[in-house]
Amino acid sequence: MNLENSLLSRRDALVAGLTGSAAAALSFSPSTSRAEAPKLAKGNVILFQGDSITDAGRDRKTQDQANDSAMLGRGYPHFIADGLLADHADLDLKIYNRGISGNKVPDLDARWQKDCLDLKPNILSILIGVNDIWHKLNGRYDGTPEIYRDGFTALLDRTKKALPDVTLVICEPFVLKTGAVNDTWFPEFETRRAFAEEVAKKANAIWVPFQKMFNDAVASGTEPAHWAKDGVHPTADGHQLMAKTWRETVGI
Repeated sequence: MNLENSLLSRRDALVAGLTGSAAAALSFSPSTSRAEAPKLAKGNVILFQGDSITDAGRDRKTQDQANDSAMLGRGYPHFIADGLLADHADLDLKIYNRGISGNKVPDLDARWQKDCLDLKPNILSILIGVNDIWHKLNGRYDGTPEIYRDGFTALLDRTKKALPDVTLVICEPFVLKTGAVNDTWFPEFETRRAFAEEVAKKANAIWVPFQKMFNDAVASGTEPAHWAKDGVHPTADGHQLMAKTWRETVGI
């Protein structure tokens, strides 16, 4: 099924149904320094990588089929792809989602050749970091913030060496203080978030400020659970807001 037609009514209905503070939050316009916006060209490959937030229930069986609706999952990559394919129907874009639930930076590294480099993306978007602290808090991982920073840096260095012309888009790890997220996450989460921004700047990547976006949305009057009930995994509204901010920030 062609994605251009698969989500238009869903997107329009959701945006139309948002009112008050939620609608105001969707008007978020990021103000951040970033690398130059990419220029889309015919046949460009766009790849989304990350953990469960990116995965969003995607179909592994169709993961090699560019633009497949099920392959893209139910989250922000799907909404971004929906808009890009509709707005640039003449460019024959090829969009993939290879996020995997539960992944941390070392997990990306272990599958990077097959799930990233072999796809030769022109634009590569990565959102990773919440499991690197969540699994540590749960006693399932012992990686420090410095291990996160250094592993992420090495992953991007490897990527740029293999794909020197790739446009890197690094998404800010985020949490909302509700559900599973409590005081035990802090201040370490803020350290890791700052390291992600440091890594992005060093790699000359476009930085998508998701934490600032959600902070502003909550400050506008909505409850944190409106955007992510467990504090980590966005609701449909949360994914929509992420998609809008991603496109505005990346500039495509």
